[in-house]
Amino acid sequence: MATPATQQPESGTQASTVEVKPLLNLAGKIIAVTGANRGIGLGVAECCLLNGAEAVYSIDLAEPGEEFAAVEKIFPGKLRSQTANVTDEASITAAINKIVAEAGAIHGMVCNAGRTNHKAALDFTKEEIEALFSVNLFGAFYTARAAARAFIKLDIKGSIVFTASMASYRPNKRVPSAPYGASKAGVRNMTHTLAMEWAKYGIRVNSISPGLVRTAMTYWVPQQPDWEQQLKYYGGMPRLAEVQELGGAYVYLLSDAASYTTSIDIPVNGVIGIC
Repeated sequence: MATPATQQPESGTQASTVEVKPLLNLAGKIIAVTGANRGIGLGVAECCLLNGAEAVYSIDLAEPGEEFAAVEKIFPGKLRSQTANVTDEASITAAINKIVAEAGAIHGMVCNAGRTNHKAALDFTKEEIEALFSVNLFGAFYTARAAARAFIKLDIKGSIVFTASMASYRPNKRVPSAPYGASKAGVRNMTHTLAMEWAKYGIRVNSISPGLVRTAMTYWVPQQPDWEQQLKYYGGMPRLAEVQELGGAYVYLLSDAASYTTSIDIPVNGVIGIC
């Protein structure tokens, strides 16, 4: 087995103690993913396990269902769950503490839990707007902060990956959602700021911006009567992404191969221009 490369100092520079690990895998790592009982989160969890993660914990408010059970059967004892409410910082902190107590460590946190609601800006109620921001933005921040505190306490150079959205770059032309896009734009900005603040601890912070992904939240997309015409007009890959197709980007950012990668967003969009 190849040994990790050690960075050699350039002439006239101080010797480096950085150990570079260019292998792209998650061997021995404990990863937590919020909202991973289904959808994108479960796809990310599955990809982490396929790439050697020691264990992946889903942190979710809902109980695991059939989708979760199907993946759990493939990876017996490695896909686990914790119940928590990401909008309550004490709740998410308690879940992370339980993971550390059970697994002995935590190396990566995917802040993925989110919700969507598409309608005209003038039609949103106050409660609907607050619900989107509470989960998508505040919940992501509470989760990241709880994870960072755990990394610092354990002296682990951990990785935090947010799930942002292509809607943070531009509006969905067919079904706009100003509060959703704004909450995800906040996630991308938070990625850069937290990466700057926590770099001194060796904590890396990045985000992924999915486009249209085939989940329960996007069931309506291919049901539009002019869907085929939309694909021809906008170009790009003429289909929605499968959740597992996002996994490679998350695995990279969670792995030691990305040891010098922080404060970036990776769009995974198939070049489709409708979102």
